[in-house]
Amino acid sequence: MRSSTSLDFVGRCRGCYLPLVRCLCAEVPRIATRTEVLVIRHHKERHKSTNTARLAALALERCRLLPYGSPGDDFEPSVLAQPRTWIVFPEAPEPEPDAPPPERLVVLDGSWAQARRMYQRIPGLLRLPGIALAPPTPGSRRLRQPPHPYGMSTLEAIAGALALLEGEDVARPLYQLHEMQIDRVLAGRGDGPLAASAADDDEE
Repeated sequence: MRSSTSLDFVGRCRGCYLPLVRCLCAEVPRIATRTEVLVIRHHKERHKSTNTARLAALALERCRLLPYGSPGDDFEPSVLAQPRTWIVFPEAPEPEPDAPPPERLVVLDGSWAQARRMYQRIPGLLRLPGIALAPPTPGSRRLRQPPHPYGMSTLEAIAGALALLEGEDVARPLYQLHEMQIDRVLAGRGDGPLAASAADDDEE
């Protein structure tokens, strides 16, 4: 099943990209965090209706989306030079034991293969200390099936990192938003295992 929206947005919300009858925008919380979140989004994710970085940007007061990989998207690596910047990625080096907590988190938004290529190719990412999250619980609901045991949606990754840094009360609304998105996307497909298996093969 396709998960990309038409660029004319006929019948769809321009905010959450869901059909207007299932628009999530009125349910999106506004969350203040100490930590800034910088999402580097692969250009192929931009118009996918299952993309969750879009919801993170709507919910988090301190979240920026930066495009990567499309002609004309000139990514400027200097944005990664800010001190106390960490990355949420399982292969990133651990921070020093006495390191202060990060002021900014970098999250890569794309399929597992896209995220890994971005991690290897974008100058500056390999040197960033990282937060490695536990793999999702087997059988947990999702819109795309990840090819890697640590694969999860971008919204889940942000929520998991903020839970570690700022507590579960900050992360809980993000997890709830993720569940609402799943509910509404699957409602549009028709509920049940067949609808869930029709999702894209690659996780965000």
